[in-house]
Amino acid sequence: MVLNDIETESPILIQPARQMSEQEFFAFCEANPDLKIERTTEGEILIMPPAGWESSNRNTDLLQQLQVWTKRDGRGKAFDSNTLFMLPSGAGLSPDAAWIARSRLATLTKEQKQKFGALCPDFVVELRSPSDRLSALQAKMREWIDNGAQLAWLIDPESRTIHIYRPGKRTERLVNVARVAGEGPVAGFVLEMADIWNPDL
Repeated sequence: MVLNDIETESPILIQPARQMSEQEFFAFCEANPDLKIERTTEGEILIMPPAGWESSNRNTDLLQQLQVWTKRDGRGKAFDSNTLFMLPSGAGLSPDAAWIARSRLATLTKEQKQKFGALCPDFVVELRSPSDRLSALQAKMREWIDNGAQLAWLIDPESRTIHIYRPGKRTERLVNVARVAGEGPVAGFVLEMADIWNPDL
C-alpha cells in the first residue's frame, strides 16, 4: 500500500471523530470497493494492505481445499477473505477463510446476506503473512472465539506452526504437520499443508 508516497505493508489505522453506525460503515466500504477494510470493537477503521504473491497463493490453496470439502459435505457454506462479518462486539472482521452452517445462514434475511451479516462464522482460518504481527493475529483469533466461533486456526507458514483455538480451552500448537483435521462444526475436513508450507512459485 502507498500512502503519501510512503510504501507500507502494515494496516493503516483511521480513528473517526465518532463511531460509524453499521449503515454508515457499509456505505463507507461500498464507496471504497478497492480497499480491504476492517473495523475494531472501538470503531477504529483498518485499511488492510493487499496480499503478496506467496500469501495469495497459500490462501487460494486453503480456500480451494475448504470449498471442495464444503461442496461434498453439504452442511454449510465457505467464504473467502473478501467477506466481512459484523460481530456481536461491534467489530467488523474478515478472515482468510470461513465456514458457516446452513442452519445458521437461514436465520439471516436476504437484505442481511446482501450486506454484512451480523453473524460470527462457526469456523475461521487466518494465514499469517510476513507483514503480520503475531500478537495482533493472536488477539484477532481470541476475538473470533469470544464472539462465537467454535474453531479457529491461525497458520504461520514461516514457523510452520498451526495455532488451534477452541472456546474455553487453551490454545493448541501443531508444528510442521503434514495435515490438520477439522472438528466440531467442520468435522471431516482435512487441510493438506504441503502447498501452504511450500507454495510452488
